[in-house]
Amino acid sequence: MTDDSLLSVRDLVVQFPTRHGVLTALDGISFDIMRGEVLGVVGESGAGKSMTGSAIIGLIEPPGRIAGGEIWLGDRRIDNLSMEAMRDIRGKRIAMVFQDPLTSLNPLFTIADQLVETIQTHLRVSAREARERAIGLLDDVGIPAAARRIDDYPHQFSGGMRQRVVIALALAGEPELVIADEPTTALDVSVQAQIIDVLKRLCAERGTSVMLITHDMGVIAETADRVAVLYAGRLAEIGPVRDVIKHALHPYTHGLMGSIPTLAQEEDRLIQIPGAMPRLTDIPPGCPFNPRCPRVFDRCHVERPDPMPHGTRRVACWLYDEPQGEAAP
Repeated sequence: MTDDSLLSVRDLVVQFPTRHGVLTALDGISFDIMRGEVLGVVGESGAGKSMTGSAIIGLIEPPGRIAGGEIWLGDRRIDNLSMEAMRDIRGKRIAMVFQDPLTSLNPLFTIADQLVETIQTHLRVSAREARERAIGLLDDVGIPAAARRIDDYPHQFSGGMRQRVVIALALAGEPELVIADEPTTALDVSVQAQIIDVLKRLCAERGTSVMLITHDMGVIAETADRVAVLYAGRLAEIGPVRDVIKHALHPYTHGLMGSIPTLAQEEDRLIQIPGAMPRLTDIPPGCPFNPRCPRVFDRCHVERPDPMPHGTRRVACWLYDEPQGEAAP
């Protein structure tokens, strides 16, 4: 962990016991998030993106559990805290924006009730000051006539406006880290861009770090400083977003990049990754991507690669191991 790291995840393992054995949803994931940084986390459905966010904020549903590794927030380890101690951190130091805003908003209470309660839970302010802060937050996230609309109920807002309210709710406790889990998936494309702009601008103004979980590489390209690519519960590649997009190292990342249409594209068809990600009960030995990899060789079938340094990045691929890596592109 470096001096500039806000969050440090080390060898994180999350498991779920079942009647058929133990499922490993996350298998040895390690990464840092720097102060003020936007880290994008991308991958197919089931890759472990949301599970990583849930583990960090302490919301893994039993019987799931963190079975190994460590999570550090600043100089404090948080993966082994009691539920009560974690509740103090949740909202105050780490906040979460969920995919469905109704997950975070209680339909029986006004927006004012929910924002004021959150502010007073985490900050020592009077009810009047909390209400003024709440109106300011709604104004910041782009709610028109915030002073009047603060007394409305969630159902009186559109989907995009509800997501803006959720962002205000997440920032109410002045957290150091916001985990945004697919915050725009259920919204229209034009509204998606607005929500991402609001989240990025407000966090930049406050110096807040963001972990942006999405399957949309276009959103990552526009928003993130670095990107972590997950596959089958493992880290495939992590590095500066510009480097990863322009010259992907891992064959899986290369396939993801090739599936993004561009104006300059001359080919009739986009790159397609054959097959599907393996089930957690049927992950192959060696590299989990080997059944789908166009550059697979013998070692990939028997040895699992851990992320290894390569320039500005870390990549879990035997193509970049010495001396094999000397021949890699």
